[in-house]
Amino acid sequence: MASATQAVDDPSQPELGELLLEIGALLMSSGANTERIKVTIDRIASAFGCFAELLVTHHALMMTLTYPDNHKVFTSVKWVPGMHLNFNLISDISTMSWQIVLEKWPVERINQEMQVLNRKPLYPRYVVLLLVALAGAAFCRLFGGNLTEMVAAFVASFCGLYVRQEAIKLKFNFYVSIFFASATASLVAGSYFYFHPAEVYSHAFSTSVLFLIPGVPMIHAISDLLDGNTINGVTRGVNVLIMAFAIALGLMVALLTYKF
Repeated sequence: MASATQAVDDPSQPELGELLLEIGALLMSSGANTERIKVTIDRIASAFGCFAELLVTHHALMMTLTYPDNHKVFTSVKWVPGMHLNFNLISDISTMSWQIVLEKWPVERINQEMQVLNRKPLYPRYVVLLLVALAGAAFCRLFGGNLTEMVAAFVASFCGLYVRQEAIKLKFNFYVSIFFASATASLVAGSYFYFHPAEVYSHAFSTSVLFLIPGVPMIHAISDLLDGNTINGVTRGVNVLIMAFAIALGLMVALLTYKF
């Protein structure tokens, strides 16, 4: 049943199907959009003489592998956890998919490479916290904030992201975690100005929560709609609106607390 274009080995159908689903789940959880996932899975499947029929939803992947004679060989569904952005992993998997096609990698080699990619260290937590806080201070300056506001935005962004990370670690609801982070950041940013009412606070207050803006989901929502993945686009768009509401709710808590 092997195709002429199939790779040098003859992988068992479930093994290949499960591997493709795992790759798709990693791409999705790392922040790849729907079209990127489909193209990458199709590319790898074609190296083994298969056709991958993939259905991507907001939190799940369903795939059927077929050979050119349309004989169904594998169908399965995989649940995908929440998004943890890792663009380096997306780039590495894309590069690997081309190597699979050009060098005819066997399934065992792909499994080994995936284990290596999964073990690649991420940035240390406090490096991320410091850089995000620095970005918050930079945004504050960009919007016209003075040195005092920049320091307030730096500390607020640091504290807000720390709280969000801890809330996710404790398995709080995703949107509740964003609310906690927004409330913490805005409360910290407003604390200094509450006791110094003569100081300008608007720049620090408004930029302290910019690290929570869902830029990647927003871009994916638009790209999915443009690519014809309407259901995914609408779902991601609604998700963005809920996240924005959670951010606004946190800001409102700070405003009501300090009565600015």
